[in-house]
Amino acid sequence: MAATAETPIQAVSIFQEFRAMFYVLGPSESSFRSVKEVPDYVDKATPLFITLILLEIIIKWAQKRHFFFLHSDDITSLSAGILSRIPDAIFRSVEISAYIYVWNNYRMMKLPWDSSWTWYLTFIGVDFGYYWFHRMAHEINFLWAGHQVHHSSEQYNLFTALRQSVLQKFASWIFYLPMALCIPPSVFAVHLQFNLLYQFWIHTEVIENLGPLEFILNTPSHHRVHHGRNPYCIDKNYGGTLIIWDRMFGTFAAEKDKVVYGLTHSINTFESLKVQFHHCAYIWNIFWTTPGFVNKLSVIFKGPGWAPGKPRLGLIEEIPEVTGKEVPFNRKLPSYISIYVIMHFALMLGVYVDLTTSKHTLSQVTLLMRVGYIVLTLTSIGFLMDQRSEVTFMESARCSVFLALQKLGYLEVHSALLSTTYEVLFSLCIAFWGIQIIKQLTSSSAKQH
Repeated sequence: MAATAETPIQAVSIFQEFRAMFYVLGPSESSFRSVKEVPDYVDKATPLFITLILLEIIIKWAQKRHFFFLHSDDITSLSAGILSRIPDAIFRSVEISAYIYVWNNYRMMKLPWDSSWTWYLTFIGVDFGYYWFHRMAHEINFLWAGHQVHHSSEQYNLFTALRQSVLQKFASWIFYLPMALCIPPSVFAVHLQFNLLYQFWIHTEVIENLGPLEFILNTPSHHRVHHGRNPYCIDKNYGGTLIIWDRMFGTFAAEKDKVVYGLTHSINTFESLKVQFHHCAYIWNIFWTTPGFVNKLSVIFKGPGWAPGKPRLGLIEEIPEVTGKEVPFNRKLPSYISIYVIMHFALMLGVYVDLTTSKHTLSQVTLLMRVGYIVLTLTSIGFLMDQRSEVTFMESARCSVFLALQKLGYLEVHSALLSTTYEVLFSLCIAFWGIQIIKQLTSSSAKQH
C-alpha cells in the first residue's frame, strides 16, 4: 500500500544507526517505499557523534597528545554545524525537493525501490555524484565560497566533521539529478544520508592506516590529505565513501609529510558568520575590481586562485610555504570567559534541540524568533572568542533578547523553577556586561581627554 502523510517514519535501533555511520546497513534494512518512511539518520546519529567525540578525546589523552579542554575552534565547528542545519528547520531539503521534482516530471524508467540492485546502484551513483560536486566545489570559485567553511579549521578532529556550510546544499543537489531519471527518491534519500554519515568518522588523527581498505575506501589517512594545505595535499582526495574515483581521475595523493590543516590563507577568526560568508565578500570585492566582463565571469566560475593571466586553478607556487611547524590559530581566553562561553553555548543548544524536535508544531513567528536567537547567540559567542570590543554591547543585547522571548512565550521553559533560574542568570549577565560597557565608555572618554 502506498505511504500516506500519516505513514510513520521507521524506527531505527542504536545498532542500526551505528552501522549506518560506517555504511554497513544493508538493503533489507534500509529500503523504503516512500521518502516519508525514510528515517532521519543524521539527526538520530547525534548521540553517536557525541560518543565518538568523547572516545577520540579519551584516546588522545591516553596517547598524551594533549589534555582536553574545549577549544574555541571546536565551538566554532559546532556553531557551523548548527547553522548548516537551520535551513532544514525552515524549508524542506533542497536536495530532496529538487530530486523529487525531476523524478515526478522527467523520469525515464522506474527501478524497483526494494531491489538490492537498485540499492547498490544508488550507493555508487551518490558517491560518484558527490565526488564531482566535491571536486567542483574546489575548482569553481562560487562553489568554493560555501565549501571553504569545512576547510577553515586548523585543527583536525571529529569536531571538524561538523563544520559544515549553510550555502553548500543549495548547489550540491545539481550533481545528483541524473539519478532521478530512474532511481526512486526514497532510495536516494537513504544513501544521501549514509554518504554524509560515513564522512564523520574519517575526520580523526587517532586512526593511522587501515591496510588493504586504503585502496578502495576513503579513510582518515586519505581525508587528512584532503584537509591539508601542504602543496602535495592541494586539490586531492575528493571521494566521499570510495577513493576509487580519485585513483581513476588522477586526484589521489597518499599521506606522507606531516599534514598542516586549514585554508591556504588563514582567516584567523572564530566568528560564525565570518567563517560562513567571508569568501562571498571576497568574491564580491574581486568581481568589481577585476577589469573586463569575461574576467569578471572568470572570477566566479574559475578556481579560487585564478587571476587574469593565470591558469584556471591558479599557480601552485603562489600558495604560502608550509614548514610543518605552524601553530593553529587561537586566542587565549580568561578562564571565566571560557566557562561563560561553554555555559551559554550549552543553553543555546537546548533551544536548538527543542527547535529541531518540535519544528512541525511551531508557528512561523515562533520558528523565526528561535532561529534569530540561535544566530545571534552563535555570532556573539564568536565575538567573545575573538575578543572583539563590540561584544559588551552584543552580549547585553542578546541576554535582553532571551529574557524578552521567554516572557513573550517564544522560548519554551518546562518548569517555573527553570524559568526563574534563567531570569536570574540572564539578568546577572546583563548587569555584568552593562558594567563592562560603562568601563569601556569611561576608558574611551579618558583617552580622548
